[in-house]
Amino acid sequence: MGAVYALIALGLTLVYGVLHIINFAHGACLMIALYGVYGLWAALGVDPYAALPIMIALMFMLGYILQRYVINRAGHTRDERVLLLTLGLSIIFENLALILFHSDTRTIETTYSLQTIQLGSVMLSLPKFYAFWGALGVSAVMLAIMKWTDLGRAIRAVAKERVGAKLMGIDVEQVYAMSFGIGLACLGAAACFLLPAYYVNPSVGNGFIFVSFTIVVLGGMGSFLGALLGGLLIGVIESLGGLYLGESLGQVGIFVVFVFFLIFRPQGMFGSKS
Repeated sequence: MGAVYALIALGLTLVYGVLHIINFAHGACLMIALYGVYGLWAALGVDPYAALPIMIALMFMLGYILQRYVINRAGHTRDERVLLLTLGLSIIFENLALILFHSDTRTIETTYSLQTIQLGSVMLSLPKFYAFWGALGVSAVMLAIMKWTDLGRAIRAVAKERVGAKLMGIDVEQVYAMSFGIGLACLGAAACFLLPAYYVNPSVGNGFIFVSFTIVVLGGMGSFLGALLGGLLIGVIESLGGLYLGESLGQVGIFVVFVFFLIFRPQGMFGSKS
């Protein structure tokens, strides 16, 4: 779960690092991705892992369109208006899901959903084992894109100095849309790894968005490495909390760590002081 949290938080921190906005629609977009995976399985029999390239492409297109034609319209106004816009999108998406799917919780049953794998004396759920390595693999691909491709260099240039990047001939508006698209593509991948062992309903994204915001702050706003390590740390803390405090109180430890960092290191693990 920590690896999946990290993948979701990577998309969120990319959007913040480049566009400098907090995307409150991130959780609702994850919900859309989960319904997309469920729909492909229910209508066409597509295995969640086989749906990975399809969902990455579809969520990228959704993110690109949202930023280019909706969020960008408010991009030249004050930051709080953009924040309220993403919050409004979240409310719209959740209510559309309620209209279309009602409040029913849906799951996927595959041949491997209940299978386990033994590592030494530890028994692990096979879907969660796949989710761990799959999420790390997608995260590694994303980090490689950021570091070694022309698009990644353009994204880093715009994140560091928008005006300077524009003077060097970089299409800033295009980079914004691509960054938002990549951020949502991470959600498409995360949904494919989650659903064999998880569920989907219209409000499923709310829990993930709170944890993702915690990871972004914990790792340092805009830090990819911080989001990756912070996600793994939060996953371990949540599991240990569930073990010793019970499942209903498992996330208490997350917010204890969050408050600790806000008090003693507000810039996060890899953030810098402003």
